[in-house]
Amino acid sequence: MRFLRDWCIVSVKGPDQLATMGADLGLLIGKMNHNTLATSEYDSVVNMNLFVALLCACIVIGHLLEESRWMNESITALVIGLCTGSIILLTSGGKNSHLFVFSEDLFFIYLLPPIIFNAGFQVKKKQFFRNFMTIVLFGAVGTAISFTIISFGAINIFKRMNIGSLDLGDFLAIGAIFSATDSVCTLQVLNQDETPLLYSLVFGEGVVNDATSVVIFNAVQNFDLSRITTSEAFHLIGNFFYLFATSTILGAGAGLLSAYIIKRLYFGRHSTDREVAIMILMAYLSYMLAELFYMSGILTVFFCGIVMSHYTWHNVTEKSRVTTKHAFATLSFISELFIFLYVGMDALDIEKWSFVQDSPGKSVGVSSILLGLVMVGRACFVFPLSYLSNLTKRNKNEKITGAQQVLIWWAGLMRGAVSMALAYNQFTRSGHTKLRGNAIMITSTITVVLFSTVVFGLMTKPLVRLLLPQSKNMSLIACSEPTSPKSFSVPLLGNPEAEPHQNGSALCPSSLLVFLSTPSHTVHYYWRMFDDAFMRPVFGGRGFVPYIPGTPIEQSVHNLTPKEDNN
Repeated sequence: MRFLRDWCIVSVKGPDQLATMGADLGLLIGKMNHNTLATSEYDSVVNMNLFVALLCACIVIGHLLEESRWMNESITALVIGLCTGSIILLTSGGKNSHLFVFSEDLFFIYLLPPIIFNAGFQVKKKQFFRNFMTIVLFGAVGTAISFTIISFGAINIFKRMNIGSLDLGDFLAIGAIFSATDSVCTLQVLNQDETPLLYSLVFGEGVVNDATSVVIFNAVQNFDLSRITTSEAFHLIGNFFYLFATSTILGAGAGLLSAYIIKRLYFGRHSTDREVAIMILMAYLSYMLAELFYMSGILTVFFCGIVMSHYTWHNVTEKSRVTTKHAFATLSFISELFIFLYVGMDALDIEKWSFVQDSPGKSVGVSSILLGLVMVGRACFVFPLSYLSNLTKRNKNEKITGAQQVLIWWAGLMRGAVSMALAYNQFTRSGHTKLRGNAIMITSTITVVLFSTVVFGLMTKPLVRLLLPQSKNMSLIACSEPTSPKSFSVPLLGNPEAEPHQNGSALCPSSLLVFLSTPSHTVHYYWRMFDDAFMRPVFGGRGFVPYIPGTPIEQSVHNLTPKEDNN
């Protein structure tokens, strides 16, 4: 009986004792995890401090080198990243070379949107839309031609080199990866004021090109490549045009919605911070909505920037205009530096290079072949499509000259972070790989990105000065229209095109020729009529700045704002 009683007592008290023991054990494990977590958090803080310090160094050194007309910030960040990666590699005993693990999500979700948005926000809209068909021709048809040539070359050459276990999907992915130009580096090496036509063509093509490359890349991953039929090919083409149209409409819609909200509610009466916040958040929301519905976030945020600069930017207060102009430019500038700095550091990732250390000649051969395919693929569409584009233009000044075609071909040879992100998506998992063929493709991508960015990037500006003399560049500057957010004083003080005539100075030499050779009733003319009659009264814009009694600053701005829009 005592035994049964003792057993019953233990049975009753057992769960409480077990619970107490479990709590003690959980507390002990929690402390251990807390210590481990604290160590991990401390390492992350240290790495972040080092990375921010490197960004500051890139800005200072890039400024000093730019003063001497030697290198821009992109190449400076790459070089500093390479040097930092070398130091980390030596101090870690050859085990690591970077502070963070590369993530394509970090690039596509956080770093790319401010760069593309600011480019659309600052772009000369009149020059861009004047060459819109040529831009789409280069960005869509040209990318498809480049993809076909690079993929065909990779299939026929790499299969004979025995670089690893790569299938048809990998070879087609290589074509999509190396068809993506680097629109970020284009912003650094070309000047919108010095070469407006060249800038609008190369950068506009880069934006459409990135979207097309991503669409082709996703199609390669999703379609069954073992049985490609004509219907599936037409389905892919239709999917691209649908994606292009819906992404453009979404971006324009987000820009118009922000303009309408700010014009109707006029946040500036109480707080300019709300105006700035709604512009930033609406732009980022458009990008994320595009990604959510499997559209092209690049096209969406680009056209959102164009629409915001045409309508929303003119509806905010003077302080908000200054703030947004510099805020967007600063976010874009920091994102660009972040990308190139990390690419430079990740170029020395020892894990990938360990797979090719036994055959460095093969790795160099693969990189050289890819670079050659990129050059051939780009030449196969730049010159023929430029010829077709010139056939549709009657005005001689709008045709693409031979020198400009060479510069378009050259400037588009640079490969950057988009190619890196797509290559990591195809050939790695969470930035790591254990397959020899995948590692060779990653290292080859890194080599092509570094070589094309540094060599082609350094030689682009001298090539522009050689093929387009300074006198021609200066005439282009004089004749080019100002960009509203870029030239802040223009929309507030008057019509810049009328100033030379008012001051008695001579008109631009080519302006009379352009006026005589161009029909007066162009597409831009009818768009201006529609814009002034229907769009601006609803969504605001230049000449329709909200007027609130009792705000003398806004009253003066309202009176000084011209009624004509140069964009």
